[in-house]
Amino acid sequence: MDFTISPRVEAYRARIADFVDAHVVPLESVPAAYDGHGNISLAELARLRGLARDQGLWCLQLKPETGGAGLDKVGMAVCYEAMNRSIFGPVVFNSAAPDDGNMMVLEKVATPAQKERWLAPIVDGRVRSAFAMTEPHPGGGSDPGMIQTRAERRGDTYVVTGRKWYITGAEEADHFILMARTSDDARKGLTAFLFHKDQPGWRILRRIPIMGPEEHGGHCELLFEGLEIPAENVLMNEGDGLKLTQIRLGPARMTHCMRWLGLSKRCVEIARAYAAERHGFGIRLADRESIQLMLGDLAMRIEIGRLLVMKAAWALDQGSFARKEVSMAKVHVANLLHAAADVAIQINGARGYSTDTPLEWIYRYARQARLVDGADEVHKMVLNRNLETEGDAFWSWPVGA
Repeated sequence: MDFTISPRVEAYRARIADFVDAHVVPLESVPAAYDGHGNISLAELARLRGLARDQGLWCLQLKPETGGAGLDKVGMAVCYEAMNRSIFGPVVFNSAAPDDGNMMVLEKVATPAQKERWLAPIVDGRVRSAFAMTEPHPGGGSDPGMIQTRAERRGDTYVVTGRKWYITGAEEADHFILMARTSDDARKGLTAFLFHKDQPGWRILRRIPIMGPEEHGGHCELLFEGLEIPAENVLMNEGDGLKLTQIRLGPARMTHCMRWLGLSKRCVEIARAYAAERHGFGIRLADRESIQLMLGDLAMRIEIGRLLVMKAAWALDQGSFARKEVSMAKVHVANLLHAAADVAIQINGARGYSTDTPLEWIYRYARQARLVDGADEVHKMVLNRNLETEGDAFWSWPVGA
């Protein structure tokens, strides 16, 4: 792959960086800018979203005909990294999970009528969305084949019963994509459905408290007690649910990694600034070899993460599912984010552990990275399966014509 980016992508990156620096980062030190769950308040979010839209920085990941800028995955990697220099960044540009992944999969597979009904309001920023797949034991988590929630067809309607939990954004969502079992077939047993929050037959049991700051709408447990979904709200076809998860989750995992790289770089930025000004025992922290080793190691690990992400993004742009590349990037960058926050806190000392910087926010947030969209161990298991199948070809390079 060619690591040069187009002038157009660079222009977007620079504009995003300027926007984040001028409008978003300053809010991190304003207590009133936070909601009760550690995220940006909805009032401030609405204001910044208006600015982002006015400046042409809205939904860059979507096609122009959908309302975006048509960036490919490589361009997204560059821009998403810049967006997440701030803890509040991605949602301002309508590029945060779960809306981000939901919009991209709806753009790719929904019918024109479904796009008008379910996608356009998310693109416009009028509603938020959620992706309801994960279930309590013995249901499905990293393995969608274990999903227990059932959708029984009755004429032109499906009736849904079951439970979901840790559904990100559910409390603020209007539009939902739901994964449910329509048969016991191992490959064609799952189906994806669309439903609206106001439809009867389901409810939120609780907003589950978590260790870190929360996305808007939290992480919720849902109960389905006869939710009726018209057949016209099936995504793709009955039995295509597993295929839809593959279409959605690979790119969604990558966008997480793109954003996490931005947060990792922010940790280094805060650590370097403090080490440059803080003295102890007659010497700057930045002049101590131990600090230099910490920061040099993080710089290298961030660059490794950027290379893994770029390779995966490039492979996705070539039409591949890029399962190997996505898994390697996901494991590396998730662990990198946690390490970057930890090292930055260590360098900042008590200041890093306080709320005077966003480091403690990032640290609490970072721990989930090794769990969401597949735990480290699941991705390593996938990589080993590829190794067993491919042998030395696991490390082969694509050969041009």
